[in-house]
Amino acid sequence: MKVILLQDIKGTGKKDQVIEASDGFARNYLFPRKLAVEANAANLNSVETAKKALDHRKEQERKQAQEYARQLSEKQVTVQVRAGEKGKLFGKVTNQEIADALKAQHSIEVDKRKISVEPIKELGEAVAEVRLYPEISARIKLNVVAKGN
Repeated sequence: MKVILLQDIKGTGKKDQVIEASDGFARNYLFPRKLAVEANAANLNSVETAKKALDHRKEQERKQAQEYARQLSEKQVTVQVRAGEKGKLFGKVTNQEIADALKAQHSIEVDKRKISVEPIKELGEAVAEVRLYPEISARIKLNVVAKGN
């Protein structure tokens, strides 16, 4: 009997996959637990429609991330940190500080976990990378300056 899996089932298949299952396994295990439905024309059509909608949504998210990356790469962010003489920092510039500076200066909210930067321990210019979507990232210029205390 052909069935469409509604969830991933270890050793059987992945979600939305059409598989050939024995009649007893389908009727006694998969159907009562709502793990699968019979592969008839209506169910196949609904699965195909759902896949198309998901693909369309992912494509829209990818396009939006590309536009966002283009806008971010044009930005320069000034991060103010405590520093000693000769431009040495007390500690280092953190991802949270970069995210806060982006929000304050350009009204752009970015999750600190999506920012990757080499450890910055001196005043001056630096570059941070913001991962917006798989395989889509933007590089922003950082200007690290000392706080005026």
